[in-house]
Order: sequence, then structure tokens, then C-alpha cells
Amino acid sequence: MMMTNKSSQIARKKMQVSFVIRDAEEKRHRNGVNALQLDQNNGRLYSAGRDAIIRVWNSNQSNTQDCYIQSMEHHNDWVNDIVLCCGGRNLISASCDTTVKVWNAHKGFCMSTLRTHRDYVQALAYAKDREQVASAGLDKAIYLWDVNTLTALTASNNTVTTSNLAGSKDSIYSLAMNPSGSIIVSGSTENALRIWDPRTCNRIMKLKGHSENVKALVVSSDGTQIISGSSDGTIKIWSVAQQQCIQTIQIHSEGVWALLVTENFSHVISGSRDKKIFMTELRNPTNSVLVCEESAPVLSLCYNIDQTGIWATTWNSDIKFWKLPRYDRSNYNIINDGNTSNNKDNEIACIKGGAAIKKYAVLNDKRHILTKDTDNNVAIYDVLKVTKVKDLGQVNFDNELKQHNQKVFIPNWFTVDLKTGMPTIVLGTDEVDCFCAWVSAEAGLPEHAEAGSDLKINYGSLLLQALLEHWPLTHTHTSNDEVIKGNEYFSVPKHTPVIFSEVGGRTVCRLLVRDAAGENESSLLHETVPSWVTDIVVEKTIPKFVKIPFYLLPHPQMVKQDRMKKDRLVANEFLQCRKVCEHVLDKILGSESGVNTMISNNSQSNQNDNSSEGSQIPPEDKIELYCNNVLLDPLLDLRTVRHFIWKQSADLTFHYKTKPNFNYS
Repeated sequence: MMMTNKSSQIARKKMQVSFVIRDAEEKRHRNGVNALQLDQNNGRLYSAGRDAIIRVWNSNQSNTQDCYIQSMEHHNDWVNDIVLCCGGRNLISASCDTTVKVWNAHKGFCMSTLRTHRDYVQALAYAKDREQVASAGLDKAIYLWDVNTLTALTASNNTVTTSNLAGSKDSIYSLAMNPSGSIIVSGSTENALRIWDPRTCNRIMKLKGHSENVKALVVSSDGTQIISGSSDGTIKIWSVAQQQCIQTIQIHSEGVWALLVTENFSHVISGSRDKKIFMTELRNPTNSVLVCEESAPVLSLCYNIDQTGIWATTWNSDIKFWKLPRYDRSNYNIINDGNTSNNKDNEIACIKGGAAIKKYAVLNDKRHILTKDTDNNVAIYDVLKVTKVKDLGQVNFDNELKQHNQKVFIPNWFTVDLKTGMPTIVLGTDEVDCFCAWVSAEAGLPEHAEAGSDLKINYGSLLLQALLEHWPLTHTHTSNDEVIKGNEYFSVPKHTPVIFSEVGGRTVCRLLVRDAAGENESSLLHETVPSWVTDIVVEKTIPKFVKIPFYLLPHPQMVKQDRMKKDRLVANEFLQCRKVCEHVLDKILGSESGVNTMISNNSQSNQNDNSSEGSQIPPEDKIELYCNNVLLDPLLDLRTVRHFIWKQSADLTFHYKTKPNFNYS
């Protein structure tokens, strides 16, 4: 089949914008590590993170605190699997963002992105002798890729021809090939193994026996035997020639998620959801030794350079190095030194991970979020300026939420995704959602607002202008050649990743804020950015105000009861109650004509909302405004009253009355 990577040839669908609030350099995994690969030539250890980042470590470094080398970033969701190829020069990765990526392993940059899969890509397999990689996932498809072709891709030549292995009936979670590429095996939620000949793409057989999902696979170098690990807790050995299971090993109490075999295929090392790692002799499964017990379910395993130990990863973010028991190579018996089950004696090294954010609450100001991580630390993030505001420490989350929330209602203009362990902010999917948050500059950006300013700002438009500040297309030139870019209030960190993706679908474009100035990135943005974003950041269009209809009636306690006509008015939703009091004073109590113009005539260019010029006494000192018999604070806006006090779907209704010390004629 033919496939192109150019976003311009992807059918245009409804787009959404998201970004990640993070540090400039994330040196620790945040949310668990799904896969490992070790370069036997130089000892570089590659780890695939659930925080969407692949990290590189020096496994020969005795001090694990200093073993970090670099990060490889281009994915936007969990990296589920990685394989090193071409003698360690290149790395292939598979992700929940539906892509397979090709990397320069030494320099750490993404060379190309393959978008053939239609769902999460869960597993990769590598045939070293043929330089062939297979990918598979939840779309039930298996694709075969020629590695030499992938590494030769360029911006002008990015068309890839690949083979498709058909016949899978369920989502695929595991994949394996032998070095010569004579056999490929997949494991899936149909609880069976399917086998193909990748040279002809012909399906060979289907092996049944497991009762749950097949999560881990290993193929012998000659392709005659397969070892499988399943969520049913068993390890099975299969004979390809006999087309059946020849051995079942039951040493784990929960699902087996990771498998590793010795070079001569004499022993299997297994990691499980039960947190335990065992080493077991295949000819005699009763000869099994507990290597260690991890602190969380085991996700992946790989050898160190001399194969005297293994690196292991789990649901938490640490990468630990464990000593393996020795075994007699003449009779394969495992030599138990008596300390292999003692974690303190058996743990050789640990590359520490970081805490993942697992809980959040959006504060009522719809600008800040309160978070709590796996170390129980609570922090506040500023969504608008894309930064962490304050670390509060190990304090009570609910108490902090009560303390920092205000009685103000601003519409939801973003959502928060914590899948990667870092806050990913997803903006509303169109102008109605993204640009609904109008606030006064004084309330929304008090650090920038002038005293007494009645200017209105829109969170969504300010943020988009800041995120795309370095995109040359957004720059405005004045008559004196001054270049105006972004918004007039603030900028966001240049290392912030910005992602444009299809709603409910795949990523189309990912770049760092600072890279928008690049020629290639700028061109890609031009093809990708939806029109409702372009209108705001390029054309500088002002988002439309959201208006609220409401009724205004005299309070039953009013002395004069001659104005009971129920008039329906319309105003911008951020109009404060003090402005309604002003209208009552100027247009109702001070006019025989009653209600006729006022707030319904608000325009976007009139930011002052009918200010009263002649009065020295504030209208709210003369008029009381009620909703549902609750006396309203003059600073509350209409949407806050509707949300917290009115609480009905019917049009908002206010009652007004004069204060006792005020008389009107």
C-alpha cells in the first residue's frame, strides 16, 4: 500500500489545539515506563515513557544520578514499544498517538512519522538479519516496514510502501519475530497466537490455549518455538511444527506482561502484574527462582551488556537493575546463592523517576488548576501563562481547593488531560467553546490591568496569540517598522509543546512554541491551523461576546407598584450587577419612558456598558438588586448569578428596589 506523511493530504477534519505545561527539560519519567532497549555497543539504555518521552541513559555510569543523556520528544501520548535497529543507529517507536516514528538514536531527533495505523500502536517486532520492523495495535492491523527505506525518508521524499498482514480479528497487544524474519507472531484479546510468514505475508496458523489477552511473546532464533505470557497468569511454550502448546508454566499469581529468554533459549525471565520477576528453566519449570519483587506491576525487561542482570520497569517511573541468579551452562540448573529473593541485596542500581500528576481541579476563575501528584504534593498551575505558579507541598487538596476557589463563574474554555502524568490542556474545539471566557482585565489579568480599567479580555484568544507568537504569519508591522507579535500582556515558555489534532483522532502537527519561526514548521502550521484560530492570531479578529437574556422587575416591597411590566433585556454575560443598578437608576427610576434601550444595545466596541456620567454616588449605593430573594453583590456578573443563584434553565430574573435612605421622584 502507499502512504504519505504530508498533512496536506490528510482529509481535513474538525481540529483541536492542546499544549503541555512542563519544565524546559524533563529528565525523569513521570508516569511509568512501557519498554526498554539496550545498545550492546555502547551501553546506552533507551526507555519508552508513558509521559510520551523516550529517554536515553548511560547504563555504564556507576552513579545513576548522572546517567541521563538526553530526551527524544515528538510523541503526544504513551510510547508503548521501541526497537533499536541498524546496529543501534536508529530507533523505531510505537505510540498511543497512533503513529510509528523513526529516530536518529545517537542525536535524538525524529526523522519521520508513519501515520498508517488508525488506533493505538501497541507493539513492535524486529528481524535483525532483514532489517525489517513490524508494528501492530488496536486497529487489528500488522504492517511490515523496511528499515532501510524508513531511515532514507526526507521531507521531499516521504512516501512509504509497506506490507499488510491481514487476518487478525481482535486488538493486538504483543508481537515478535525471529532475527531471520522467517516467522512473525501476534498476541491479542482473542486469547490466541496468530502466525505468519513475513516473507510471503501468508498466514500459517492460529494457536489457541490461553484464556485471556496475550501480552508478551518471544520467538526462538530458528523460529521453531514460541513463548507467550498472558493476562491469565500463565507462560506457555509452543511448538510451531506440532502447532500446539507443549508446556504450561504457572509461577505467577497474576498476568504475565514481560518475557526475556537467555541466549541459548534455556531459561525464561518473566515479569508480572503480581510485581514479581522469576527466572525459570524451560526444560524443568520446577527449577524456578524469584529474582526480585518490584514495588508495582512489571511492564518490561531487558538485559545489561554482559547479561548478568536485567533492567526492569513498572507502573511507577523508576528503572531498576537487578542481579540475575547464575546457572550451570552444562546442565542449565539455576544456582541459587540464597540472596536472590532479597531485594536489598539483589538491587544493583535504580534510575529514579519523577512524580506523575494524578488529580486536578479547575478553579472557578478558569485560569488556574490545582493538582496533586503521586508523591502527594499539591501545586497550582496557570493555564493562561502555561507555567507552574506555586508548589504547596503535601497539604490537604480539598482544603486548598476551598481556599483558592472564588465565587465567580466563568465558562469552561479548556479541559485537562493527565494521561501522560503532566497537565495537557485541550482548548475548546471551536470558537464557541474556546472563546467563551470573557472577563474584565482587572479580574482576569490584575497583574497587567490598569487601575479602574473596564477593558474586557478573552482568555482563549490571548492564549492562542501567545502560543503562536513566533509564527511569522501572525506578526503585524506598524508604520515605523515595529513588529507586533503575540498579545500585549504576556508570553508563554518557548519550550511548550503545541499540538494540533483531529477531534477524537490523530495528531496532525506537533511543535515547540519557539520552533514556529522555522520555515518547515511555519509551512506546516499554514496547512494545519484551523480557520477559527487563524482568524484570531493572524487576522486579529475579536471573538464574539456571549449574551444573556434576563428580566428586570420592581421588588414587591417597592413603594410604587405601577411598573409591573416584565421587560426582557439582553446583555453581555460578564456585565456586572452594578451596571444593572445603574440602568435601573438612569433608565427606569429616572425616566418616564421606562425600559426601552439600555443593555440590549451593547456592542463589542462599547466596552464601558453605559456608564453614568453625572452621578457622584455609585448606583449600587442607591439600588439593591435581588435574584431568588438573594441580595446580590454589585461585582457579581450575570453568568455568575445565573450559575450560583438562579440555577434554572428559564431566563434570569432580577428584582430591584431602592435602598431605604434613597428616594426617587
